[in-house]
Amino acid sequence: MDLTQGTTPLLDGLLFDKDGTLFDFKTSWGRWATGFLAEMATDADHARRLGRAIGFDADTCQFRPDSPVIAATAADIAAALGPELPGWTLRALTGRIDQATGAAPMTEAVPLRPLLTRLRDLGLALGVATNDSEAPARQHLAAHGITDCFDFIAGYDSGHGAKPGPGMCLAFARALHLDPARVAMVGDSRHDLMAGRGAGMRTVAVLTGMAGAEELLPLADVILPDIGGLPEWLAGLCD
Repeated sequence: MDLTQGTTPLLDGLLFDKDGTLFDFKTSWGRWATGFLAEMATDADHARRLGRAIGFDADTCQFRPDSPVIAATAADIAAALGPELPGWTLRALTGRIDQATGAAPMTEAVPLRPLLTRLRDLGLALGVATNDSEAPARQHLAAHGITDCFDFIAGYDSGHGAKPGPGMCLAFARALHLDPARVAMVGDSRHDLMAGRGAGMRTVAVLTGMAGAEELLPLADVILPDIGGLPEWLAGLCD
């Protein structure tokens, strides 16, 4: 179905998680973690200890499912690293993480600008709600030339709380004057889907993060391989 030809989506907005949703998680954050830990460590053994503290194996470049890098905030990551970096305050380390993450090279999960342009052409409001800090999130979007595609961008430090709380989701709906029931939260983690459910939104899970379909299924209205499947899914919701 051609969504540009006389169909009316039953949704007015899509709210996207960033890491693992807009950007492929393993490729993007595996590279970041390897470089960041090497910079912060005094030697290779220290880098391994830092990696273990945040659920990352520096030798295999793999994250554990419980890694705070997957769905937690920069402050959470700093708190996990703190015992291995006694010379850093939590505030200073959080700032250092924000600085490093803003410069991290992100890999698009799918070609983003064509997809986001197509979704906007349907009249959908688009937003980003990430547990990353807002400043590095904006850096990532700007680096890929897609900031202007979004009507709303929030991080955990934007004043609406962090996921799995619904604050960012509800703030998006308020800012764009949308009924949450006519918005879908699109994400790769249980935190994303719990936030969407808590706000009364539909929930779309994608598999470009670390969670598998079995983990996401109980909280998802639909599971897609990646956000490239959104137009076809939306077509099925049309009048």
